[in-house]
Amino acid sequence: MPPFDPFDATPPEMAFLLRLEATFAPPQELGETPAGNRRILVVEKGQFDGPRLRGVVRTGGGDWVLVRRDGVAELDIRLTLVTEDQALIYARGNGVFDMAPEIRQALLAGEQIDRGLYYFRTTWTFETGASRHASLNRLIAVGVGERTAAGMITDIFAVQ
Repeated sequence: MPPFDPFDATPPEMAFLLRLEATFAPPQELGETPAGNRRILVVEKGQFDGPRLRGVVRTGGGDWVLVRRDGVAELDIRLTLVTEDQALIYARGNGVFDMAPEIRQALLAGEQIDRGLYYFRTTWTFETGASRHASLNRLIAVGVGERTAAGMITDIFAVQ
């Protein structure tokens, strides 16, 4: 058998899982810390919708954002999802949000910017005790995000 060549590997297929939308309260600015500039974005409200899952995002989760010295934001998103059938799902996303300084200023000013002009990508895992949604406990998903004036929208795809 020939040695593994990562450049020959077949990319995984993905299936649309859900669209997640969240509105944030005004940011909690911790300022410059030893790790970078920390800000916490707490979810005020949200919803999600997909072919097999829909419901609301419970208030209180959020994004513990760290803006590094190179200007790239590291995302640490933690949310509680409540499905239509009242199941609770812990959703955790980690990612990167990178943009040019002028795009950052426009977003901070509340302008809607095409998501193709910046890089907002996340990886997602899920945890639930609801047996009817147990398949979520065994998958990894990838998100393509968009920053809105009041929050974010992320399309999440399950890696097959």
